[in-house]
Amino acid sequence: MDRFLLRRPFAGRALILGALLALAVPGTAHANTVGVTVKTPGATSGPGTAFSEISTNAHCSSGLISGGGINQAIGTGTSSNGNKINGTSPSPDGSTEYTGSTGVVGTDVAYWLGIGGSGGAVNASFSSTPYAMCFTSNLINHTQVVMNKVAGPTTASTVGLVTATCPSGTRLLGGGARITPASVGSLKPIASFPTFNDSAHAYGQKAAADGETNPDSWSAVGWNGGGGDSGNTTYAYAICSGNNIDISGTTVKVRFSEVSGPTAGTSGATVTVGCGQNDGKLVSGGAAISGGSVTTTNFTGPGSPGDHLNGSYPSDSGGSPVSDGTTTASYWSAFTHTGAPSSPNTYSDVWALCANDGV
Repeated sequence: MDRFLLRRPFAGRALILGALLALAVPGTAHANTVGVTVKTPGATSGPGTAFSEISTNAHCSSGLISGGGINQAIGTGTSSNGNKINGTSPSPDGSTEYTGSTGVVGTDVAYWLGIGGSGGAVNASFSSTPYAMCFTSNLINHTQVVMNKVAGPTTASTVGLVTATCPSGTRLLGGGARITPASVGSLKPIASFPTFNDSAHAYGQKAAADGETNPDSWSAVGWNGGGGDSGNTTYAYAICSGNNIDISGTTVKVRFSEVSGPTAGTSGATVTVGCGQNDGKLVSGGAAISGGSVTTTNFTGPGSPGDHLNGSYPSDSGGSPVSDGTTTASYWSAFTHTGAPSSPNTYSDVWALCANDGV
């Protein structure tokens, strides 16, 4: 009995000493409390008429959006060229859009819009499926949306690039893109990607590269395929952590991949990238169809005026979209598509953002 009593305080001191040593050792790992649940309601059919759009939404019943995506069914044959993404963007209620004054436009947003558009051709196969990345963290418990916009593009085969930058002292978690109006059927966003508001990235014209950390901005690129201007506007959205949160221990790592194609007329390509074991949790992603080398040169458009995006979404390693309620998604995919002509010197790009809150 006496021997047992003598051991208890010694054991307690040993445990306390061990804990103090663990805290003192440089490089001791911290837990990552970031969690993400993917929510999607499934597909909504349409658009059913030319030069129109449908708006769908995914809702986070718990957690806040850190980003989101869209995937479209387009059918086969030349009519598939008429289906395009018009928007992948945040919303305060599932229908209202942030298209007014620029700057911080919303806080603690829980809805993501997937907006599908049509050009001059439609078919019964068209549909759009939105995805919301529902984010939780013991540290980052508030978010905010920053929107920026630019007039255009107004003429054929030209880009309109705009960048939204997070407030100082906050962390970029994701972003989105939107074009208006739907009545200009050749107008579409062809890129939505993380970047930096600095000279090395041409203040948003060069995308964040694979392995870069803590981008502070999100760029969107509008592409005008056939001309026409009815007040054409391109919008960029950055999803940022809330104000007054100590982000000094957080890391958001970029994963990026670029592949050649699609180059044949009426063809598509899917490219996928993922978060590695030590990168953090997948919180969002981006996509582009481009002229290539998007991380080293200012963004240029693809080889054909009809090129467009049909998907930017959380996926498995093979590029298939994940299902509703998935909590283990670690890949992001881009689905790109050419118009009717061939499209030489065209590339497909995809980004994944991987977050560790360091708690």
